[in-house]
Amino acid sequence: MTNLSRIESELKEKGYKLTNARIEVLKVLIKNEGKHLTSQEIYEMVHQNTPGIGMATVYRTLSLLEEMRLLYSSVFTDGKVRYELAKDDNHHKHHHLVCLNCNKIIEVEEDLLEEIEKKIWEKKKFKIVDHSLKFYGYCKECYQKEKKD
Repeated sequence: MTNLSRIESELKEKGYKLTNARIEVLKVLIKNEGKHLTSQEIYEMVHQNTPGIGMATVYRTLSLLEEMRLLYSSVFTDGKVRYELAKDDNHHKHHHLVCLNCNKIIEVEEDLLEEIEKKIWEKKKFKIVDHSLKFYGYCKECYQKEKKD
């Protein structure tokens, strides 16, 4: 679970305030943790609770949080940018399984690339601090449905 006070202290460290708009965007992201929301979906949820917050403010907030590596964006098969909060631990990304049929996104929490990162450091002296990996295929339900047809 993401901690709002942790994010507040990181914002303050960088000279930013935890404004009402930022709190509302963060509440939506925390409430929907594990989901991969578009900026439009985030805006609509924020707007329900706080109608005075506009789309431009949501965009600026998402941009700031991403710049600070508190938030990640990814583009999946539908071509839309989707956002999710970085995990509390070390900001290292997890991996995604993306169903080509129903567009379901399944998170893989294990860091499957640790050994590769170590070898890259040993051989190339390149320190990897982050990566993004998506596997495309078919979820269990779509795969089983396809096999029956």
